[in-house]
Amino acid sequence: MKLLIVASSLDLQQPFSSTPSWWQLLKGLYEEGVDLVVTTYQGPAIETLWWRAVPNPVKAQGDVFKWLRDTARKVLGPPKPVQVQDAAQDSGESASERAVRLLAQKMIAPRWLAALDRLLTEQPDIDAVLFLTIPLNHVSGVPAALIARHGKPVFYHDGDLPASLPQFKGFATGFRIYQGADPGEYTAVLGNSIEGLEYVKALGAKHVHPFQYAADPEVWAPLPVTQDVDAFFFGHGKEYREDWIDAMLTQPSLALPERRFAVRGKALGDLGRVEQLPYLSFSKLREYACRSRINLVITRGAHASVYGSSNSRPFELAALGACMVSNPYRGLEDWFEPEKEVIILTSPAEATDRLAWLLAHDTAREAIGRAARARFLAEHTYRHRARQLIKIVEGYL
Repeated sequence: MKLLIVASSLDLQQPFSSTPSWWQLLKGLYEEGVDLVVTTYQGPAIETLWWRAVPNPVKAQGDVFKWLRDTARKVLGPPKPVQVQDAAQDSGESASERAVRLLAQKMIAPRWLAALDRLLTEQPDIDAVLFLTIPLNHVSGVPAALIARHGKPVFYHDGDLPASLPQFKGFATGFRIYQGADPGEYTAVLGNSIEGLEYVKALGAKHVHPFQYAADPEVWAPLPVTQDVDAFFFGHGKEYREDWIDAMLTQPSLALPERRFAVRGKALGDLGRVEQLPYLSFSKLREYACRSRINLVITRGAHASVYGSSNSRPFELAALGACMVSNPYRGLEDWFEPEKEVIILTSPAEATDRLAWLLAHDTAREAIGRAARARFLAEHTYRHRARQLIKIVEGYL
């Protein structure tokens, strides 16, 4: 199988949290025998041992576009995320967002169509096209034109569900991607959220397929380091998880002064005794997680309450053999068994006692980490996801 991939970005220095996952997914596809031709929507297309890169056809325009957007957000502030219970009341598109979208459709979409049309003409052995979480309303009309001209299936993968949906404001670094778009022009839409895809189907998608995050066991291999941290959390921003950050970090650190609580992140507010570890590089996260006896999974309310909405962190931590303690997260039990492979709290009030018990019982804590890693290796590597994607694509050839 040969796939043409348009990834949102492959530049790890850009603030797109899914970029490391795209590297791992593409590597997994290569390891499963897929021939990959890869370009990017934002930034440079990077050549690797696993795929052949072709230049981003709108890199200059994209850089200017990103600068204008970032400048506007510095002046006006980023869009504020919306709680799931308030989302239905805030699904409109602002005048500035509409102007940005129309400008992108006029300037960027024709260039993308010309570039992808040329690639498919020059390489007729390409079986299908996959867009990885680019702003689909910036390329409206492109998938339908490619299907009509070349008869190849064109897929879209939304890795930002549910935040990307019209009823949510999205991420500060992202776009609102469904306004002015037609998901029905794609052969099928894949997404990281089971319930979120039902909304996408209601927006017109003909076919939808859940496609969850995962991790590469070679990238996320356990390190033989001394565990000198008792509980660790990685994340940026406290919005819509303030109560759980307080319950799982601030309050336990105060109640258990002999224990070392630490975070690596930004804009998490006053955390009391919790230590802020140096940010350094993405690669440092593995060491921090392995140094910790317990790793905390604190997921934002909107994401955790929309069923089956995965993010990469539980799979990465499971790959490391970490003992995970999570706030309530609908669907997490489908991937890891509660009390055996992950601890899922039911209320903020129990957080300190559960953490204290786990820290006092090494055998039980280490057994949870081993079980989580075994489940990960059996079901949740990116080789598993690559096989799933190949099967989905084959179903439309």
